[in-house]
Amino acid sequence: MHTKSLAVLPAHPGSARGQGVLRQGVVALFAVLTLLPTPARAVDGCLVLLCLAAPSWRAIPQCVPPVKQLFRDLARGKPFPTCSMSGAGNNANHTWSNAPTFCPPQYTRVFDSESAPVYQCDYSGAISVSINGAAFSRTWWSFGGDSVTEFSPAAKTQLGTWDTRFDDDYATWLASLPPPAPDMP
Repeated sequence: MHTKSLAVLPAHPGSARGQGVLRQGVVALFAVLTLLPTPARAVDGCLVLLCLAAPSWRAIPQCVPPVKQLFRDLARGKPFPTCSMSGAGNNANHTWSNAPTFCPPQYTRVFDSESAPVYQCDYSGAISVSINGAAFSRTWWSFGGDSVTEFSPAAKTQLGTWDTRFDDDYATWLASLPPPAPDMP
């Protein structure tokens, strides 16, 4: 009831009553602002496109926060950001993994179940980057924040050096396979 009378009877800002009304207004405004949802930080699509095309985005301090934010955003179902300045043939897109059809073999896990094998990918999705219309890299990422980048042969030629973790993991997986059965005469 007190607030109703305050709204009807304006108080002079310099009076004690006016300062109380002002203080209540500030407190109410602060309460309303803290209850409003805060807008998510938008990831710059052009920056993440450049970072994901780098030999190792983790080695570039300016790339770490936006790429990690990108992974968090994707994990929360937000769309992949766009870059209107990338030019024709330069783009990136996101695809959810789907073992065994869309998951590198070294990261595909097979579990036995009662009815059929169950396939699971270590990574949640992949961000494919194309440069000048050709595949350049594919960064596999997980909800936990881990990622590994697969570089195309053309990208490896252009870069000279790159993060070899994807290739190393593949070589380790290949070496762990049983030898092929001998040919029968």
